[in-house]
Amino acid sequence: MELILNREFTLKTLEEIINIPSPTGYCKNVINHIELIANKYGFKFTKNNKGNGIIEIEGKDNSRCIGIPVHVDTLGAMVRSINRDSTIKISSIGGNIFSTLDGEYCKIHTRKGEIFTGTILSTSPAVHVYPDAKNKERTEDNMMVRLDEVVYSNTDVLELGIMTGDFISVEPKFQITNSGFIKSRYLDNKAGTACALSIMEIFHRLNTKPNHKIKILISTYEEVGHGCSSIPDDINELVGIDMGCIGLDLGCTEQDVSICVKDSSGPYDYDITTNLIELCKKHKIKHAVDIYPMYGSDVSASLRGGNDIRGGLVGPGVNASHGMERTHIDGMENTIKLIYAYLTDL
Repeated sequence: MELILNREFTLKTLEEIINIPSPTGYCKNVINHIELIANKYGFKFTKNNKGNGIIEIEGKDNSRCIGIPVHVDTLGAMVRSINRDSTIKISSIGGNIFSTLDGEYCKIHTRKGEIFTGTILSTSPAVHVYPDAKNKERTEDNMMVRLDEVVYSNTDVLELGIMTGDFISVEPKFQITNSGFIKSRYLDNKAGTACALSIMEIFHRLNTKPNHKIKILISTYEEVGHGCSSIPDDINELVGIDMGCIGLDLGCTEQDVSICVKDSSGPYDYDITTNLIELCKKHKIKHAVDIYPMYGSDVSASLRGGNDIRGGLVGPGVNASHGMERTHIDGMENTIKLIYAYLTDL
């Protein structure tokens, strides 16, 4: 029987979670939203002390448990300090490419729950004023936030309730093109999260079960390296869904599911990876097999955390990672097909 995917659910879920700001350390709102989705479809949802979400799907045989880690935390920034002229100095969260942030709209989320808007700019933002406006290097030290409030000094900003440590999120600019491309910031890894939630939706819609118990692990600290460093004790193996890399000598395109055989943490499990490759061939799933030399995943974090598991990693191809990212609905659907096959194929 051919697997029928619910494209409307996948894209709607992706757009919803993309538009909920969640820089690393500020993920409560998006986790709460995902909890509502899991509850709607009748699946058990719990949180660990770190704030990671866990969706449990009962299997035909629950003596074995497969973890599917994804992450909803994204790049972003924090208020580092407030300059005398009322602009805000930022501290990066994750590996931002600052040249792509110049001119982007953002939000400042205060500890009291208020939200203020602003724009991230170079500290030399005007060609008619600053001689280095065009060629000034875009680095963290050379960037600022211009606040959309009538303020003239750091005292004015402080009186609004903005302070050091407030989170800064960037407008994702989510779009779906007529040709099926999905353009947005933070497809890393909300595209993978939407794929995992689509797997959940399939088991509900088809009223069927995976071969073994499944736990979808929704990580909130992946971008800083320790998202799934601790996982539930009953998990035997992890098959992560994160973005696939594109460029240089990599074979992946935005329409592929990428199977990562090795990243900066070393090789992934040989048998899991071989099985994933063979399933793609068996089910005619468009895929690529690649090595990511400057990449780490929640599976990597789990292995470094001392968990006794085997690990694999897949994901839809994502162009321009950590910048203005783009994938394709085909890449997401091929990822969903592969993970579903891995969880059900005998």
